[in-house]
Amino acid sequence: MIPLEIQYFSFNRILLLVIGLWPYQQSKLTRLQFICFSTILTAGVIFQLTTLITSKCTSNLVRVLSSASLFIVSLIKYNSFCINIKAVKDLLMQFQHICSQLKDKNEVAIIEEYSCSARRYTIILTIFAVSTAFVIITSQYWLNTLVVLPKNVSQLRHLPIMMEYFIDQEKYFYLILLHFSAVICVGWASILAIGTMLITLMQCICGMFRIACYRIKHAININIRQNITLKNKILMTEGIICAVDIHRQAMKLSKHLLSTFEIMMFCLIVCGVACLTLNLFQIFQIASSENNVEEFFFPLLCVSVSIIYMFIANYIGQDIIDHNNDVLFTAYNVQWYRAPLHIQRMILFLLQRVTKEFTLNVGGLFSASIECFATLVKSSVSYFTVIYSTR
Repeated sequence: MIPLEIQYFSFNRILLLVIGLWPYQQSKLTRLQFICFSTILTAGVIFQLTTLITSKCTSNLVRVLSSASLFIVSLIKYNSFCINIKAVKDLLMQFQHICSQLKDKNEVAIIEEYSCSARRYTIILTIFAVSTAFVIITSQYWLNTLVVLPKNVSQLRHLPIMMEYFIDQEKYFYLILLHFSAVICVGWASILAIGTMLITLMQCICGMFRIACYRIKHAININIRQNITLKNKILMTEGIICAVDIHRQAMKLSKHLLSTFEIMMFCLIVCGVACLTLNLFQIFQIASSENNVEEFFFPLLCVSVSIIYMFIANYIGQDIIDHNNDVLFTAYNVQWYRAPLHIQRMILFLLQRVTKEFTLNVGGLFSASIECFATLVKSSVSYFTVIYSTR
């Protein structure tokens, strides 16, 4: 048997190994790696928030929180995934067990198709994350270290975010720039690796729903293509039972994954809305005050990342809903009326089960869907409008 991490999670394994969170390889070295990366992220958030202590201008509150909210998201994700790493390993083992039971080559092909889809998500998001991190870091080194300027321009050295280290920031600017670069790299890597891992798991669950549809069609077609015999009746019954079983397992895995990360997801929703709201305000504030154009880049990046992240998360949730509905449509549209009576009864029970709406509900307030994405963006714009009108 080909190991799960090689067959379906090869790219995710590499990304999680980079940040020390691959569930199957947890050693003392990876624990040290986690402590190091978690300390870098925590320090990045703290040194941003400490500017509120030393700052005399209350208008800096929005600027600090707008940038800090994005790093808080990465800190929450990184620590939450580490806390629940045993649960993630259990999920992977359950999926490995399900895949090992697939004997039909068409069912294996379905899982591989969804694995390839998840791999495309991972590659595209990795390219985006690496390119944005590269642009941010290189631009700061270029503007602050490589560009030749007159002597009396020390005040021009600055970072795109406000950070207070309680030291002479001009004297130790290169160390501060190094820490800023480390925070960007670790934060981006955490959001990317954990996010793509969750996407891959969800895509595999969608594949399981698709297999349930395939099994229903295949079971009924046995009766249509061949004469009704005792052997065919047994095969049809077993086919429907197997379809119900993998549908049940898909819902069970979805609920297990959601319950494992429900607190994290709720916190991410709150931080995501706050990040989008505050950075929209920051962009309009920069535009109205006619500040340097380069200050637009980081708030604009935060807005883009927030929207992309919320859209993908809700799109995957919508995908789960659609695939569960496909099971209902398949069971309803197959030629069940040509099946024996006891098979029709089994399909009736299946229809009664799948007609119940199945969603990924977070905290009883948010159900991941395209509608939820629209609601979150609308709420963010509304909060921004209120803040902007009362400034």
